[in-house]
Amino acid sequence: MAGKKKDKVELRYYDIPQKEGVLALTGDEWIREYGDGIDYLHFHNLLEIGICRFGTGELILDKRSERFGPDMISVIPHNYPHTTNSDPGTNGYWEYLFLDPAPLLREYFGENEIMRRRFLELLSRDAIFGPTVQYHSLAAIAELILEEMKAKHAFYIEKVRGLLLSLLFEIARITKDEDEPDVQLRTGVGQIQNALKYVDQHFAEPIRIEQLANECHISETHFRRLFSEYIDMTPIEYVNMIRVLRACDMLRTSNDSMSTVALNCGFSTVSTFDRNFKQILGVTPYQWKKDPKNYESRLLEVNVSVRKGW
Repeated sequence: MAGKKKDKVELRYYDIPQKEGVLALTGDEWIREYGDGIDYLHFHNLLEIGICRFGTGELILDKRSERFGPDMISVIPHNYPHTTNSDPGTNGYWEYLFLDPAPLLREYFGENEIMRRRFLELLSRDAIFGPTVQYHSLAAIAELILEEMKAKHAFYIEKVRGLLLSLLFEIARITKDEDEPDVQLRTGVGQIQNALKYVDQHFAEPIRIEQLANECHISETHFRRLFSEYIDMTPIEYVNMIRVLRACDMLRTSNDSMSTVALNCGFSTVSTFDRNFKQILGVTPYQWKKDPKNYESRLLEVNVSVRKGW
């Protein structure tokens, strides 16, 4: 028996100019009837920020639909299915910024793997959409970036880089739940950075605390004390947290079985995987994968075509 026919979705990918860190799409080319003749969703390889200058229509964000109009802003994570449809027979004008948060956060946080991954998760949590007066700080930063990218005065690359970080922090502030605790590393983490690197590279393998201490060239007792002091968790708690975060990546973007994910993330059994996953994230891996916010997993259920640009 033939299986259920998959819906179509399209990957529209962009390349960021190497030195600029952001791609700005502006000008008369973007005055158009959006969505004309297109009846499927698309997603991008980059984070998208859009500001509507004029026109009205429908912005479809995964499974929800919103009416758009002038002076509205959208922030759409990478791999997030969406599309923009102008009201029939009318033109709209959007200006866009596309960027990749990962290298910016890697440069900013350095070896602070916890904060880097934490911010990437916040930036990918869900789409943001509403009037610019509601998201005035976010819109103001985006407008400054657009102005710099249009004018390209002296030192615009350096100025835009700083503005991009401000933009990412503002997005994270919006998506973060009010009662969600901040996660931070204390200063001085350089003494254990070799251990952090080792965990990031070898999380799928058995890891002993003595091994991590040796990577830092200090005794195991001293390593345990420093680790707890700088990171506010024990070394094994950190190892399991990194494994769970990597498991989230796999659950979001693959159809692998729970046993395969558990093994590939360094957990010897599914029960150990389940226990650590629920302890860290508050839900089981299965519940997390089925959460409607995990939109990336639904891309596995559709036929994906690829097209350069828009």
